Amino acid sequence: MNIYNTVPYFINYYEPTEEFLKTYQKTYAPHFREYFLYHCKNPDDKIKVAHQRYNLNDISEISKNIEKYIQEIAKSYQKKYNVQFEKDVHIIVGMFGSNAFCQREIIPEVTFCVEKLSPNAEHLKVIIAHEFGHVLHRIFSYQERMDWYSVQWYHPYTMLLEEGCATYFSKQVSKAKTSVYFSYDENGDEWLNFAINNFKLILNAFLEDPEKYSHEHIYYEWFSISGGKRFGYTRLAYYIGYRAVKKLIEKYGELKGITIWRNPSFFDQMKEILVELKNS
Repeated sequence: MNIYNTVPYFINYYEPTEEFLKTYQKTYAPHFREYFLYHCKNPDDKIKVAHQRYNLNDISEISKNIEKYIQEIAKSYQKKYNVQFEKDVHIIVGMFGSNAFCQREIIPEVTFCVEKLSPNAEHLKVIIAHEFGHVLHRIFSYQERMDWYSVQWYHPYTMLLEEGCATYFSKQVSKAKTSVYFSYDENGDEWLNFAINNFKLILNAFLEDPEKYSHEHIYYEWFSISGGKRFGYTRLAYYIGYRAVKKLIEKYGELKGITIWRNPSFFDQMKEILVELKNS
């Protein structure tokens, strides 16, 4: 596993101008490729105001520690699950798009966008564990001979399983208060309380939406930081996914539960789990 940290260049040469940001992005173009393809909407608008929002002290603090935390989390996963992480990790300063993401590969590379991250050690370790949890889920699925050509990547139940697994795994190798596993900062208590106290109402709405809306609409409403119009809280599917994965593991065991998307009847099985949660 190679870690490519582009942040020292950003800190050392920073100027609050569009020209600097363009030079920085061009200098490290391979590390920004998927960011601009999929994770930074309206970059021409964002670049005009991004330099007004950067907190250089936080960015510098994160850069100083994040490589150490990545190695720590990777070793914890390796010890617990006997796996090796071999894909590259990219650390960039973005323009306030995504905070972190896995690239679009079967066993993916990971990118962290430090301007959107908290410098708190607990928070950083949780989001690192979440992204590496996605990688671990893919590794286990690959080892179980997943038919990747059959995956409907944007089906709500697929996304639910993926985010639920990443959250579940993050709790296995990092320690934090529960809300941090969903917010990655100190601002998640209200969100989590709402999700817990209104879980059946939220779950019922999620179950109804595939009958009414496109997968794209469901992604933005339930999984995207830009959504949340229904209840006023974004990314509520992350909590549903975590509860669903816990139920799957309880019912089938850890390995079979997290790799259930291998099954031709996966969507039916996932809906069954969600209905069980709703009725419990």
